[in-house]
Amino acid sequence: MNKAILICTILALFKCNPSKNKADLPSGDTDSPDQWIVLFDGKNTDHWRGAHLNHFPGTGWSVSGGELLNDGTGKGNLVSRSQYSNFILEWEWRLFDEGGNSGLKYFVKETADENGKRALGLEYQMLDDERHAWMKEGKMKPNDYHTTGALYEFFPPSDNKKMVPLGEFNRSKIVSDGHRVEHWLNGQKVVEYERGGVLFLEMKAKSKFKDLPEFGLHGQGHILLQDHQSRVGFKNIRIKILDNNS
Repeated sequence: MNKAILICTILALFKCNPSKNKADLPSGDTDSPDQWIVLFDGKNTDHWRGAHLNHFPGTGWSVSGGELLNDGTGKGNLVSRSQYSNFILEWEWRLFDEGGNSGLKYFVKETADENGKRALGLEYQMLDDERHAWMKEGKMKPNDYHTTGALYEFFPPSDNKKMVPLGEFNRSKIVSDGHRVEHWLNGQKVVEYERGGVLFLEMKAKSKFKDLPEFGLHGQGHILLQDHQSRVGFKNIRIKILDNNS
């Protein structure tokens, strides 16, 4: 009799205390929410500051309706207060203007030199591809390394990438695990490369960053939300730190 009671009690405990409730997790996520660091929750901007500033800027960026908004007036970029190395970064974003241009950069370092104050890093391109001036002028081609999802100036996204209409939210993800990096767009992997690998270095040597020896090769860096003088909105920005002992 005592044994039967014990078994029933154990079964009841498992039923009442599930390890996770998938209905409470973002789409496609099967991990515990407490493994993620929320960088923007729709209200709080404590994880962000202006590039080369120690505070959140008073102009250019604002929070409204659960979005982190840039008004396109060119007041400057945002950078994360912390630096990251091995991570999964997820965010949602939308452009408001035809031909709009923005980006999210990672492994960013702030520098001040004779050319001014800069914040350079690898860029996940965010663009209204079809209506951008460069596309209309023939300066870039569909799905080249300047279009949405690309590693800007390095690697183009896959030809079958899927974007939503202008003004709606795209879902993006970057996975940085050791030297391997992936770009995802709306649930589809669109770029995969080896940071510091042979092909990466070959493309770097042909790019505008060829004279910057450490560009893209830092052990860690900030996340940057770009002010490219186009209106853009961000939401649901979160990051998971990956253990990597390699």
